Parts: sequence; structure tokens; C-alpha cells
Amino acid sequence: MMKVLIVDDEILVSEAAKTVIDWEKFGVSSVLTAYNIRQAKEKFNQYSIDIMFCDIEMPQGNGLELISWVMEHYPQTVSIIMTCHADFKFAQQAVQLGSFDYLLKPVPPDDMENIVVKAIDKINKESDQLQYSRYGQYWFQHQPLLVERFWLDIIHHTIPSNPVAIKKAAEERNIPIAEKLVIIPILISVQRYYKELNAREEKILEFALKNCAEELFLHQGKGQIIALAERKLLALLPCENGNLAMEKVKQSCNSYISSCNEYFYCDLSCYIGDQAYSHELTAVLQKLFLLEKNNVAYNNKVYTLSMQAPAYAAVPKPDMDLWSILLKEGSEQKLLAEAQTFLERLIDTDGLDARTLHQFQQDFLQMVYFVFKLKGIQARQLFSDPYSVDLSAHATRSVLDMIMWIKHMVNKAMQYATAAEQSQSLMEKVIQYISLHLDTRDLSRKEIASHVFLNPDYLDRIFKKEIGISVTDYLVQERLKIAQELLANTEMSVSTIAAYVGYSNLSHFSKRFKKLTHLNPNEYRQLNSRNRTNDMSIMERQSLQ
Repeated sequence: MMKVLIVDDEILVSEAAKTVIDWEKFGVSSVLTAYNIRQAKEKFNQYSIDIMFCDIEMPQGNGLELISWVMEHYPQTVSIIMTCHADFKFAQQAVQLGSFDYLLKPVPPDDMENIVVKAIDKINKESDQLQYSRYGQYWFQHQPLLVERFWLDIIHHTIPSNPVAIKKAAEERNIPIAEKLVIIPILISVQRYYKELNAREEKILEFALKNCAEELFLHQGKGQIIALAERKLLALLPCENGNLAMEKVKQSCNSYISSCNEYFYCDLSCYIGDQAYSHELTAVLQKLFLLEKNNVAYNNKVYTLSMQAPAYAAVPKPDMDLWSILLKEGSEQKLLAEAQTFLERLIDTDGLDARTLHQFQQDFLQMVYFVFKLKGIQARQLFSDPYSVDLSAHATRSVLDMIMWIKHMVNKAMQYATAAEQSQSLMEKVIQYISLHLDTRDLSRKEIASHVFLNPDYLDRIFKKEIGISVTDYLVQERLKIAQELLANTEMSVSTIAAYVGYSNLSHFSKRFKKLTHLNPNEYRQLNSRNRTNDMSIMERQSLQ
């Protein structure tokens, strides 16, 4: 709903203008009045004025000055001169200042209605233009993201892989796409960074990799580079007239790999797909993802789907029996050398792929777990830290990643196996852990063994050998020592002390306490109370002497 302001020092004229036409039929909700420039400015500060009718000659200022002020501060307002002067110079000056029209008093109702209709039409047109202008600006700023989202929706099947659905989606999003557009997809996969990066640093490098790809692959702004998950980019290159020189594409890929090696601290490979229509893109990408997954041998290479896939050949198996002996004996360097030599030989094997590496990883894990079981070490818990889990998850990406994982596994295994054999040092860790967690009600032998990555039974054997009692008996003994201190030196109730040292059953606590001290808790407290009294008496006598 619009608001109109009538500015005239003649009160009768202002009031007549309010009633001379039916303002509501034009969508005007309020007709305000002002009798001088000061009042008019106050109205502008209070309300959003759409149309202003203004006299020229008024006290406290000139109407033309008011129009000039309105144009500067409220340019969206339509200003109309309404005066007794028919001088052309006044009309000319009013137009120059931005007045929409010039009416002579007395203004006939029909003339006022006509000018209101024109003013409202102007306001509506400018509003539409502003809306389209804002939309156009939004589109210009966000078009790359909208286009990228369009292709991602095709890749992820949010848009069905058929020409009709893709054409409809493109039209709905106002994305120009040729019906017979032919694309060459290039999957770019970062295989590793040369140094460890935090999330922010990796995001920055991802942005740099994308910008570099746009410079090398996209010509005259044609094509699209899309960021995929897990260190992957996708380049979509349009084939004009269905023709794009494959050798030129390979050359661009090699240039991109060299640049990234030099400037962005990473190894990566490019996988070039066959030419495809937009609705065939997903099928081609599945082949590229499989090709990338099975490239576990080489870095910084360019691959095409047209390359002859190697025929599957049986891959030799490592001598895990020998490796387990080396691990049991602590021959770390020999084991690492054997494993690395075996994996490097695999690179020249035709049947080497991600599945082969996965099988090798399972065999190696089985060997490590078997040796650790013999030593009483819980390997599953030893390797559950985030770094070990991350290395394990990425081990099948390549032979180099597998070698890194094996080195980590063997190094950590050897370090802990050595520590476990030094039972005195290990016992110190166990005793310290028990001391720190005695107030934990459900502290158990299993939890203590888990803390030092040992099997509970194995821990009990070596603990009894070094300390003389089992872990469970030691835990009971330490808890009851605390109970003795509390009984002797505090007024806490027996039931409260029992709960404090981890006993929910008072009777069970009393039996355990009596077995250790040969006194029940109350007897122990009374005895220690008498002892304290005797000690105090002795001290008092000594002080008097």
C-alpha cells in the first residue's frame, strides 16, 4: 500500500486534495499533509513516501528546494509540482530537479487522477526493474556455483540420467546447455601431499588446485571444474562439433601435474574419460572412479579409459611365516626390508590392484595379531588411535601408502613389545593407573589390562611374578588401605566409606576388611580411636615436663 504527501501552505487546498479523488482505488493507504518544508521533511523521516504533491511558493522555503532535497535523500519518491504559476521557467527547473510532472491550480480531479495513475505506473516499473537488477546481480555472482550444483546433481542422480530430465532441470535453473553437448570428463585425484596439512591448509590448496585447473583446461571460459569429495576434482571439457584433440588434452594433463608437483606440494594423477553426452556422464565417471581406485602402483600419471586393461594374473604371496618369526624375534629392519621388497615387486605385476592390496593388508594384520596374541598384547587396542586408524584406511590407495602403514605398524609393535618385556616398567604403569582410578567403582582387571594393551590373564601372570599377588588382589588391598585411613582419621560412616572405595554391598566390604585386618570396620575404628587418645596423653605429659 502506498503513501502520498501533499505539501501546500494553503490548508484548504491540502484538505481538498485529500478528498478530491478516491485514493483507495489506486492502492493508496495514507494521504499525509504538510504546510511547510520543515514539516514535509519530518514526514519523510517518519514515513516511507511514494508520491509527493508540492507547491512552489511557501513560507520557510521554496518548493523546488524541497524537491532537490527529496531527490538527494529519497530518490524513489515521485515528486509532482502543483502551483498557480504557469511560467515555463518554473516548469523547466522543476523537471531538471527531477519532478515527474507539473500541474496548475486549481487541479481538476480528472487531471489529478491521471497523474496519480502515471506516477503509480512509474513506481511499479522501477520496482520491477530493481527486482530484476538484483536478481541479475545475484545470478552473475553465483552462476558458477549454480552451474556446479547442476552438474553435481547429475553426477549424484538427483537429476535423472536422461536427456529430458536434464533439459528440464537446466531450463528451470536458467542454465544454458546445448541439447547435443558432448563432454570429455577428466577425473583429477590428489594421491598425497608432501607434508602434513591441517584442514584449513588443505582447503586453501584445494582452492589453488581448482584455479590452476581452470587456467590450464578451460579455454575462453568454456567448461567447468567441479570439486568432489576426498581430494578429487572433475574437469568437464565441451567438445565443439564433437571434436577435441585427445593429444592436446593429455598435454594439458601433463602440464597440470607438473605445475601441481612444483607449486602445490602434491602427487596426483589424471584420468581421461571417453566423450559422452550429459546423460551419459555418470556411467563414464563410474569407470573413471574404478580406474583411479585400481591405480595403486604409479603417481603423477595420465590415464585414459581406452588404454588396454592388463589381464588379471596371480599375484605372489609373501612368506608370512618368515615375517612372523622376524616380528617375534624383534628383527624390525629385516621385516621392513622384506615387506618393502615384496611390495615393490608387486608394482611390476599385471594383477596388482586395490583388491590385491586389500588382501595383502588383511594377511599382514592376521600375522601381527597372531604374534601379539602369543605375547599377550591386545593389538586391536594398541592400533585404535586416530593416526593408526587413518593410515590403515588409506593403506590400499597405493603401494607407497601401504609401505607407510607397514612401517608404522611394525615400529609401534616393536616399541610396545620391548616395553612389555620390561616388566618392571610395565608394572609401574599398572600401579600408577590403579592409584589414579581407585575411586572408580567399576575399575576392573579387564580395564587395567586394556590400558596397557595386554590380555588380562597375561597381565595377571606377569604382575603376580613381579608383585607377588594378582591384579585383582592388589586392587582390593589398595582400596582397603584407603578404607583404613578413612576409618582411623575421619567421622565418615562405615557405609559411606564402603561406597567410596567401590563396595555397594556393606556386608561384602566388612568380610573383605576383616580378612585383611582381622577386625571388622567398627572394631578397627575403636582400636585406632583408643590409640589416638593414648598418643595424645603421652604428648600432653611430655609437654608438661
